[in-house]
Amino acid sequence: MLSSDASKFMGRTSDSREKLMEAAVELIWAGSYGGTSVDDICERAGVRKGSFYHFFESKSELAVAGLGSCWKEHLQELDHIFSPIHAPLDRLRMVCGKIVEEQREAFEKHGRVLGCPVHSLGAEVSTWEEALQTKIKEAIAQHHRYFESALRDAASQNLIPPIPDPAARARIVSAYIEGLMMHARILNDLGVLDAMADGVQMIARMGP
Repeated sequence: MLSSDASKFMGRTSDSREKLMEAAVELIWAGSYGGTSVDDICERAGVRKGSFYHFFESKSELAVAGLGSCWKEHLQELDHIFSPIHAPLDRLRMVCGKIVEEQREAFEKHGRVLGCPVHSLGAEVSTWEEALQTKIKEAIAQHHRYFESALRDAASQNLIPPIPDPAARARIVSAYIEGLMMHARILNDLGVLDAMADGVQMIARMGP
């Protein structure tokens, strides 16, 4: 659920460390972690390899830093979307709209559907790169809490039936969204995402 343009999160700066993080995030998202080399990242960032090792000991350390920086900016967007000033169910529609918008931007830039960078990366490194996997798990857990807050508020306002376990329902919502994005990436078809907002509303309104 990160932006199709990493520079939106990183800011416009000439700092080599920032450039390396931005390049790493974009290359890994558009390709893969295993298929992205330190040389690739340095070339995209316009930074010498010696400078890379001045800032980071490894590609893994860079990926953790890049993901952390991007996610910090992404949380600001989520704080706005899931603010109590918006009705609970509107928050869910808004986040779906934002996701689809970002995927369309990525498609226009790269010529194909990229899906969710966090979950795609997590699936790739789930059995190795422990530090990176830990950061990904933290991001996923935070995402679940935003969904949970919207569902709790919707139930408390009688907008949806009571939910015995809002945390579990939030995980279902997240899994549905991430499943759609994975299918969209596999099929290279943005149309898969058209049902996202309505599907999330259906899940939210399910009975106990």
